[in-house]
Order: sequence, then C-alpha cells, then structure tokens
Amino acid sequence: MTATQAAPAVIRRYFELAGQPDSEDYFALFAEDAVVEDESTEYRGIEAIRQWRRAVPLVSYEITDVEATPAGTVVTATITGDFPGSPFAGLRYRFSDYDDSAIRLLRIAP
Repeated sequence: MTATQAAPAVIRRYFELAGQPDSEDYFALFAEDAVVEDESTEYRGIEAIRQWRRAVPLVSYEITDVEATPAGTVVTATITGDFPGSPFAGLRYRFSDYDDSAIRLLRIAP
C-alpha cells in the first residue's frame, strides 16, 4: 500500500484534484464553512477558498507520508511548481476536521 492509499477517501480525492486547474469538483470537497490556513493566512468559507486558489500557483504533489493522529490526518508532500524554492519538500497538510464527504479544516505548513 502506498502512502496515498493509506489516506481517507476525501483526502485522496483532495490530492487528485488539487494539482489540476480549479473545478467545481475540487470546491465540492469543502464544507460551506470550511477553513483553510496557508502561509499563516486563514481563508474561511468557499468564496475565500476560491480566492486563495486563484492566488496560488498550480503545483504537483508527491505524497511522502500519511499519518493518522488524534488531531486528524497529516499528509506530508513535496510540491513542485512555478514558485521560488521549488521543489519544496516536507510540506504538511493537516486535515483536522473532515468526514467522508467534506473537509472542514485544513492547515498547510511545514
């Protein structure tokens, strides 16, 4: 089993869609009141998440680890794209509040 296969289905789907141009399928992964924190900035709600996505470059992901913790699921990845410092290894995606159908809290930080 690969690291990606060890992740819950909604998280696997997140990484399948996150490396592609924005689509409604990607945004449908989030609850209406979801929160994404990236680079110490919080984006609350689908419209704010849409704005965040428009502002960040498209990247590809290599999942290197998936860890189930009491606080949720932590996925560690190397991201590669058109940004200074690419590729960046060891970026952690902390899915703290989610279920089979929606992500409610995602924090992205090393």
